[in-house]
Amino acid sequence: MYLGSKPSIEKFGWRFLTSSTWDPVQEIFGALPIIYGTVVSSLLALIITLPLSIGVAIFLAETAPPWLEKPLSFLVELLAGIPSVVYGLWGIFVLVPFLRDTVEPYLSDKFGNLPFFTGAPYGFGLLAAVLILSIMVLPIIASISRDVLRSVPQSQREAALALGATKWQATKIVLKDAMPGIFGATMLGLGRAIGETMAVTMVIGNRALISPSLFDPSYTMASVIANEFTEATSQLYLSSLIELALVLFIITIIINGLARLLVWSMERRWKAS
Repeated sequence: MYLGSKPSIEKFGWRFLTSSTWDPVQEIFGALPIIYGTVVSSLLALIITLPLSIGVAIFLAETAPPWLEKPLSFLVELLAGIPSVVYGLWGIFVLVPFLRDTVEPYLSDKFGNLPFFTGAPYGFGLLAAVLILSIMVLPIIASISRDVLRSVPQSQREAALALGATKWQATKIVLKDAMPGIFGATMLGLGRAIGETMAVTMVIGNRALISPSLFDPSYTMASVIANEFTEATSQLYLSSLIELALVLFIITIIINGLARLLVWSMERRWKAS
């Protein structure tokens, strides 16, 4: 990837990461709007899905009866196994019309004075991508967090209950001990959100634009590569897309490496104890 992106690196240098113009016709390539779309969509999806994911994990690991826990765990793992193109089709035919006809007009009417909810309600845009990513990331964080909570020794719960703690107080103690592993699961979910391609490409609108409005179309690094790679007719255009892939690769490796290290250290500590 470095060799393939060398023409772009030599021509644009660091301006590739800071310029906001993505113009294949003039062969001027700046990745800032694409990086913006990637970061904003991933972080917003994480903010939405993190409380739900941890709540599901706590319920499955701590409070759900055995007859309910097994089918719910299977459902969560099933969501993680659905191909992203299926999520994308569901987004096109179900989520986007719902956003266009119901959610976005309501948000524009009630909160139109905020820059986040301005513009025409097309349905396709950053908001649709955020919601799709939230659904796709939820089972990953929930299933890993559930396993991390289960790895906390039962003696921790029993000791807390023996000292007079309530069920919820004991659960909070377990959560505190499992926090590094849950953080690792969150990082893994973030890595999945950053690298997601097909579902996001199908609903995000695919336009290199920096806008505070969630209604406007946007781009992510993965979606621009999938959408424009076959259209790259010049060496510089192709090299710029490969440089985007290189940036995405480096970010994903760092995030997943940190996440795996945190989860591994958590499990190792409790096995040693």
